[in-house]
Amino acid sequence: MGKVGACGGSPARLSALLAGAGLLVLCAPGVCGGGSCCPSPHPSSAARSASTHRGFSHQGPPGRAPATPLPLVVRPLFSVAPGDRALSLERARGTGASVAAAVRSSRRRRSGADQEKAELGGGASRSPRGVLRDGGQQEPGTREQDPDKATRFRMEELRLTSTTFALTGDSAHNQAMVHWSGHNSSVILILTKLYDYNLGSITESSLWRSTDYGTTYEKLNDKVGLKTILSYLYVCPTNKRKIMLLTDPEIESSLLISSDEGATYQKYRLNFYIQSLLFHPKQEDWILAYSQDQKLYSSAEFGRRWQLIQEGVVPNRFYWSVMGSNKEPDLVHLEARTVDGHSHYLTCRMQNCTEANRNKPFPGYIDPDSLIVQDDYVFVQLTSGGRPHYYVSYRRNAFAQMKLPKYALPKDMHVISTDENQVFAAVQEWNQNDTYNLYISDTRGVYFTLALENVQSSRGPEGNVMIDLYEVAGIKGMFLANKKIDNQVKTFITYNKGRDWRLLQAPDTDLRGDPVHCLLPYCSLHLHLKVSENPYTSGIIASKDTAPSIIVASGNIGSELSDTDISMFVSSDAGNTWRQIFEEEHSVLYLDQGGVLVAMKHTSLPIRHLWLSFDEGRSWSKYSFTSIPLFVDGVLGEPGEETLIMTVFGHFSHRSEWQLVKVDYKSIFDRRCAEEDYRPWQLHSQGEACIMGAKRIYKKRKSERKCMQGKYAGAMESKPCVCTEADFDCDYGYERHSNGQCLPAFWFNPSSLSKDCSLGQSYLNSTGYRKVVSNNCTDGVREQYTAKPQKCPGKAPRGLRIVTADGKLTAEQGHNVTLMVQLEEGDVQRTLIQVDFGDGIAVSYVNLSSMEDGIKHVYQNVGIFRVTVQVDNSLGSDSAVLYLHVTCPLEHVHLSLPFVTTKNKEVNATAVLWPSQVGTLTYVWWYGNNTEPLITLEGSISFRFTSEGMNTITVQVSAGNAILQDTKTIAVYEEFRSLRLSFSPNLDDYNPDIPEWRRDIGRVIKKSLVEATGVPGQHILVAVLPGLPTTAELFVLPYQDPAGENKRSADDLEQISELLIHKLNQNSVHFELKPGVQVLVHAAHLTAAPLVDLTPTHSGSAMLMLLSVVFVGLAVFVIYKFKRRVALPSPPSPSTQPGDSSLRLQRARHATPPSTPKRGSAGAQFAI
Repeated sequence: MGKVGACGGSPARLSALLAGAGLLVLCAPGVCGGGSCCPSPHPSSAARSASTHRGFSHQGPPGRAPATPLPLVVRPLFSVAPGDRALSLERARGTGASVAAAVRSSRRRRSGADQEKAELGGGASRSPRGVLRDGGQQEPGTREQDPDKATRFRMEELRLTSTTFALTGDSAHNQAMVHWSGHNSSVILILTKLYDYNLGSITESSLWRSTDYGTTYEKLNDKVGLKTILSYLYVCPTNKRKIMLLTDPEIESSLLISSDEGATYQKYRLNFYIQSLLFHPKQEDWILAYSQDQKLYSSAEFGRRWQLIQEGVVPNRFYWSVMGSNKEPDLVHLEARTVDGHSHYLTCRMQNCTEANRNKPFPGYIDPDSLIVQDDYVFVQLTSGGRPHYYVSYRRNAFAQMKLPKYALPKDMHVISTDENQVFAAVQEWNQNDTYNLYISDTRGVYFTLALENVQSSRGPEGNVMIDLYEVAGIKGMFLANKKIDNQVKTFITYNKGRDWRLLQAPDTDLRGDPVHCLLPYCSLHLHLKVSENPYTSGIIASKDTAPSIIVASGNIGSELSDTDISMFVSSDAGNTWRQIFEEEHSVLYLDQGGVLVAMKHTSLPIRHLWLSFDEGRSWSKYSFTSIPLFVDGVLGEPGEETLIMTVFGHFSHRSEWQLVKVDYKSIFDRRCAEEDYRPWQLHSQGEACIMGAKRIYKKRKSERKCMQGKYAGAMESKPCVCTEADFDCDYGYERHSNGQCLPAFWFNPSSLSKDCSLGQSYLNSTGYRKVVSNNCTDGVREQYTAKPQKCPGKAPRGLRIVTADGKLTAEQGHNVTLMVQLEEGDVQRTLIQVDFGDGIAVSYVNLSSMEDGIKHVYQNVGIFRVTVQVDNSLGSDSAVLYLHVTCPLEHVHLSLPFVTTKNKEVNATAVLWPSQVGTLTYVWWYGNNTEPLITLEGSISFRFTSEGMNTITVQVSAGNAILQDTKTIAVYEEFRSLRLSFSPNLDDYNPDIPEWRRDIGRVIKKSLVEATGVPGQHILVAVLPGLPTTAELFVLPYQDPAGENKRSADDLEQISELLIHKLNQNSVHFELKPGVQVLVHAAHLTAAPLVDLTPTHSGSAMLMLLSVVFVGLAVFVIYKFKRRVALPSPPSPSTQPGDSSLRLQRARHATPPSTPKRGSAGAQFAI
């Protein structure tokens, strides 16, 4: 989901944030190298309108201060609106890829002489187009034209009252942060820093303070500590006298606190590193601090003492309580991660956040990074069945699922605004890629209706989503949006919160007064609506609450929005008509409540001039604000009501100190405005005076009067209008047709709105219309269009469903599973519900309201259970079935198969599980050179190998969300020999019976055999078997060199076998397990084939068959020996000694099982 208020860059929202943070951040483009000028991940970064990952994103509540300054991305020159508080700047470093970086890089290429030439002080002047002209040459826009049509420019150079102060000694510092208290305070604080991009840290800092509105500054390094390096400056949003400085964590973790606007400081050590702060909106001493190790701390003493609230808190997802919605002002809302990676929504008191005192307002887990607490609303997201589902709590009541049109099927959602008891959201639906649809909700934020389709979006520098939507400040319900139509982007405007949209009428004339031929709807005015990526600087569109009729923006005239041929436009009647004011982009500040507009051109050159307009942009005068041309880094207007002081920040050259130019505009006024200097102005939309159900009249200064306005008085008069159809939008489930009527959508059943009420009660029966929220109209058609109370009809149960709370069809043995019963229609209060869990347990309920939190049940056994629910009332019944798979966690998988087998012989492989009963399983087998796996529901398969060599077998077992696997290697030959090995008893004392030990011991045994016999290692394979006593299987294998020659024959194998037995019987094979521990290896008994590792899970019949084979083999062997002894006694073989076992290795062509290993142990390990 999206950042509340961020997608559209709402000025009202932005101002509230700035007032809370008390800090502005500007960084030059192309210079972000990490550290304090790189983008902050904190939600206070209001321009970062949406996160790329799932879930809501939002703009943080007032008072949330970013951990690091944000990048200045778009322009070389920036201004800050008068209501803002402070700013941070960065000196350009190198040439960057962005346009602004390239512009700024000119600073290092110019000498002082070049700068003077660029500015051409004296006889030459700069036109609004940025073209240098002689002083006597006529400028564009100054030709004799109709004065009401052309924008007039006065080229005579006037001088503003200004002073310049250099921050001496800080010429190497490349970052600066500025705080201006305003509101009749003369204090300005500036923190300059040297950020080393190679080290990635701050190496120097200086703190400056002015008490005379920026005329002079005092350096305060001695008051904070000469060796102290400062990294950030915070200001209390509710008491601007309280300042907090944060030291660089690379050196130390400390806070410096001032209660006298930065005059004196106290230092406090911290035992954690602060990443971001969140100030309380009302209590000036209450702060939340988020640490770099994802812990949340609270302080009730403005940072002097801290207390841990919660560990594992999700970044940016913590909030103070909202006044009016929460009874406890110290309540903290947060999203925390569990040990297994899940997220849940918690609330607790800031000083008492123990496990016992934490609450979980939303049952179960939520999607990571999805919690938003904004105004009266709380939003969370929960994904189930591959689809995101959004839930909202209004005024902290129970959560309800947000209802979009049935087939919207959202992929992404961003909450744009929650003002005025309504949610404005941008939704990307299943068939959209670079556009979003705008939806607007009812008061509870549950039911959403479409406001505008296919609004253009783009990606910010961090991959965040930027929606081309702008909320005009000062006029309720007024928005601008860029809509994509047939691959063309066009700008639309609405005055009633999206009920009606229209294109912008282009100006009648251009800058020079020549007529503009632009006919709607084929041609119109299009505006760039993106605010700056840094939310604390003026973007390419601006409006102010204190100047509700004035909008300044960059754009173009034509059939679609273009990135070329951009001009500046102004509207002084709230978007009804527009005038072109510049042919190139400028930054525009509002001073004196919009009574003065200040424009500075975006340029790579140093400047000393700016343009002023006292008549809402109709005419402009040229003023110089400095005698020496200045590379401008940023502009800040005085906060408060009377905003007539401006500070320009910049450099005379790349290597010079920061230059602070204080510009005082009071000198251009000779008096304050009186009542006769104003005229009434009525807000309207193309002549329609009723806007949002009211007629509003404002006071505007007469354009010919040059007086200082001072405090903003707001609307002079507001009267409600009589309600008409235009004041009503279509209700949820209804769509507006070409005849203007709202009719039910094909998927919507109007009677479904009564499903939650019972016989004898009443509900609001929609007429298909609902009044636009915050619309103030009265009487008229209001009664006709307003939903009517209606008695709940008696209905038989219909549309019954039973699902799990998390939407899954699996549950874990021995754990609670929550089942939810849902009914589309029926008398919920007079309904009997019977639930059979399928395991012999059943329950009954008398109504659905008693099951709102779900039905919890614990299954003691694994399996597939048929869960049934039956609902009955006096009018009928309905039933539903759920097949629930109950499993237990699979802990271990062991693949059992022979170590060696013969070619073309069927081999059995079995997956042995622990525990043996885990529910429904899927087996995926990979063997041989097969590129595709074999998938079975059984744990055993049979297969053959047609060629000799080593082969790998892998089995993967899928149990619910878990997948475990085991891999074994099997050797395939036409013939081989095998012998069981035993060891001296002391080996058992060191046998932990784990696979790794068996594998290592196998290698040691093989090495000992090779050393004792001289037999090449390619002929020997040793597999140590699980269990005690320790035994192993020795395999004698044929070997063929890579060229395919010198393959050993059966006689060769026989000779090798004889040699091995001889050495084993002579106790010649031994190894040292550890110092002083010698282990003897000797032959145990004859085996006729390779052994198979079995477990107790094998069938009894198979074991009986194997035992029978063993007994028959022994009987044949005894008879054979008896016959030989009677018929022809033979002398001892030269390869054996009297008394030896005389065990000759037999040709092995069939598998014989080994002794059964212990339960849970892995299979035998072998070395080859």
